[in-house]
Amino acid sequence: MSDQQCRFLFDNADIRGEFVQLEQSYQQVISNNDLPTVIQQLLGDFLSAVSLLAATLKFDGILTLQARGSGPLSMIMAECTHQQQVRAIARLNEEVDETTPLPNDLQALVGNDGILALIIDPDKGERYQGIVPLDAPNLAACLEHYFSQSEQIGTRIWLARNQQRCAGLLLQALPKSNVATEEENLDHWQTAVHLVSTVKAEELLELAPQTLVHRLLNEFPIRLLAATPVAFQCSCSRERSAQALSALGETEVMTMLAESPTIIIDCQFCHQRYQFDMDDLSELFPDNHPTLH
Repeated sequence: MSDQQCRFLFDNADIRGEFVQLEQSYQQVISNNDLPTVIQQLLGDFLSAVSLLAATLKFDGILTLQARGSGPLSMIMAECTHQQQVRAIARLNEEVDETTPLPNDLQALVGNDGILALIIDPDKGERYQGIVPLDAPNLAACLEHYFSQSEQIGTRIWLARNQQRCAGLLLQALPKSNVATEEENLDHWQTAVHLVSTVKAEELLELAPQTLVHRLLNEFPIRLLAATPVAFQCSCSRERSAQALSALGETEVMTMLAESPTIIIDCQFCHQRYQFDMDDLSELFPDNHPTLH
């Protein structure tokens, strides 16, 4: 199975769907995060969810799903670009060790003061952040409540994961068109949600998109669009690391180099390492070192 995201449309109802299955990208994220199984599987939920939500964007940019709190899980974050390039990371509270029991509950893991944020960062335009209430024990329910209350868009999400794969399915109501009447749309929506709610985790994880959609929704005429490949891709680079150091200012960087001959920046997402020394000052501060070019 290749990592893929598929979109499908209902011909006789104002409803769309998204389906994603991830294996290689999920395994890449797990290998970069040496964490307990319960956190690794939660990373799978975040990866599937952010891929599903990014597929609904109508512009180029990055969608980020991030939770922070004072619970055992201090931070978890997944990102997806409009090109379906994903990455994710999680960090445990410093007080958590190998003997600490971890609940299989998003609310309990993040903590009572936890915040779940949905951030849209378009290539062109203003950044948007929506706060998602942590009012349910799992990510899918939290996101459903957010779309219902904040966006007022009917949305249902089903997520599944094991140690090998993660997957997700989304149904979302569209603005009314001439496809069906309001009453027909409501009836179609309720029927579709009821049918998809019978899906089993192993079906989400194992079945091909065509097979799954037909098995669940064969009562409806549906168009399954071409699949989009999904891949792990980190956005870190030496240039971006240099920009981060430049933002600190030359005095601060010189102080750091006085304490150690090399400044090392490690990417937390992919573990790529970038090193800078005194010879790199012209790269970091070109305006102050014109003779070094």
